[in-house]
Amino acid sequence: MSTKAFKNEKIESYKKQFENAKVAVVADYRGLTVEEITKLRRELQKQNADLTVTKNTLCKLASKNTGFEAIESLLNGPTAVAFGFGDEVAAAKILSNFIKETKKCEITGAVLDGKLLNADEAKELAKLPSKEELYAKILGSINSPASGIVYTVNGVMSALVRAINAVKEQKSN
Repeated sequence: MSTKAFKNEKIESYKKQFENAKVAVVADYRGLTVEEITKLRRELQKQNADLTVTKNTLCKLASKNTGFEAIESLLNGPTAVAFGFGDEVAAAKILSNFIKETKKCEITGAVLDGKLLNADEAKELAKLPSKEELYAKILGSINSPASGIVYTVNGVMSALVRAINAVKEQKSN
C-alpha cells in the first residue's frame, strides 16, 4: 500500500500536468507492453505532449479546480492520460495513430477547454489538422491570389515585349 507522502507526490505531479495541459486524452491501455508504452511516450514527447499511467482516485483528486474536472467520468479501469501541452490536436492524433498501428488499447474520451468529449468526439479531434497544417493552408490561400497577379502581370509584359520585337522586326525588313 502506498504511503501518504507518495500519494501526495503523485497528486501534485498530476495537478502540474493538468495546469499546463491544453487537452487530456484518456485511453484504456490494456494489452500494451512496457516497450509499447515507452515508444508511445517518446512519440508524444516529440510533440510537446506526455503519457501518464494514472491511479484513478489520485487523478480525480488532482483534477479538482484545474478546468479538467470533467475527466472524472472517464477514469475507470486501467487508465492512461495523454496530456497535450502545445497543439491541442497532437496528443489525440499520435495516440490514435498508435492505436491503429498496434491494434491495442482504446481512446475512451478527452477533455478540451473544460468540455468532456466522448470516445467518438476524441477520435474526431485526432482527425483535425494540426496548427502547422492550418497555418500552411492559410498561407497558401493568402499567397495564391498574389501569385496569380504576378503570373498575369508577367504574362502581359511578355506579350508586350514580343509585340515590340515583332514591330521592330517588321520595320527593319
